[in-house]
Amino acid sequence: MKRIYVVGTADTKGEELAYLAACIEAAGGGVVRVDVGTREPATAVDVNARTVAACHPEGVAAVLACDDRGRAVEAMGIAFSRFLAERQDIAAVIGIGGGGGTSIITAGMRQLRLGLPKIMVSTLASGDVAPYVDVSDIVMMPSVTDMAGLNRLSRVILHNAAQAITAMASRPAEVAASKPALGLTMFGVTTLAVAAMVERLRADYDCLVFHATGTGGRTMEKLADSGLVCGVLDITTTEVCDLLLGGVLPATPDRFGAIARTGLPYLGSVGALDMVNFWAPETVPGHYAGRQFYRHNPNVTLMRTTAAECTQIGRWIGEKLNLCHGPVRFLIPERGVSALDIEGGAFFDPQADAALFAALEATVKPTAARRIVRLPLHINDPQFAEAAVAAYRDIANP
Repeated sequence: MKRIYVVGTADTKGEELAYLAACIEAAGGGVVRVDVGTREPATAVDVNARTVAACHPEGVAAVLACDDRGRAVEAMGIAFSRFLAERQDIAAVIGIGGGGGTSIITAGMRQLRLGLPKIMVSTLASGDVAPYVDVSDIVMMPSVTDMAGLNRLSRVILHNAAQAITAMASRPAEVAASKPALGLTMFGVTTLAVAAMVERLRADYDCLVFHATGTGGRTMEKLADSGLVCGVLDITTTEVCDLLLGGVLPATPDRFGAIARTGLPYLGSVGALDMVNFWAPETVPGHYAGRQFYRHNPNVTLMRTTAAECTQIGRWIGEKLNLCHGPVRFLIPERGVSALDIEGGAFFDPQADAALFAALEATVKPTAARRIVRLPLHINDPQFAEAAVAAYRDIANP
């Protein structure tokens, strides 16, 4: 029987933890009370902090014997993540916390599969929650008052949170099982290409398109790691530019890592590798003064990558592709890599593109499964979409 995990630091939030669990039980949900505090709990729990801490790779002492609070919180977050990964009876997870508790609990929540209900009632929920949510589907719910004992407002907030998580757990969404899912990456400047591919694939696949803004690529790879997509058409790899050159929409160093780990069929390309993203013009770092820029809108400034930078980007991607031992096809559109990189366009630069393509070809080690294919086309040409879909179908159905 799956149950709702109710998580908090029972040493400092014991009263709130007990009340929240009682509200869930009153609504018909089965609960498991989990303590992620570092001192003696102030309420009864089902899983004590020592049990959670024992999941840390260096053992209980790495968590509970740590004198530095920041390090202890980080260590408990690692332990809680591993604790949740071992559980097979989770219907949903709800947490309560201030700064430390929110950090610990969301660290574990982020490791859970997408779609599993997760609510974090937090004193931090009305601010910038990106570090806590990242690319997960955690619902951040403001606690409004601090968690220093129950009061007339906190009782209402916790009651509402209990009703929400109980409903989520008791009525899970029906997952359509008719078509396998594909992950695709797109940017505004590659929309024509990806939209055409989706149109050609939608009869056979559920196409999940991700905006290549850093979080988009990470989300797609999280789905790949989770086994929720059967393959990837990574047409827009532009997040690598921001990672290597200091843009504001970067990939992480683990970009392409999920493809290497899973061996999923992978069709990639060089979409929007002609640009680095910054916010308004005044946010562009001073060392880029004098470069070629394009004002996408008042809040987004694009910088054209140079031939030297394209060489660096091509080598970086090539080394990552060499770690992928599943079926890989990487397509090079020789006539331009984005809507701006076209004859007459703001970023048209055949020399920079040639450097990118040469670096990829010099770095990637071709095998029977891994190949680079040049096409005398622009990335947004209809024929490029046709070739990409054909190449994907070839590696997905050998």
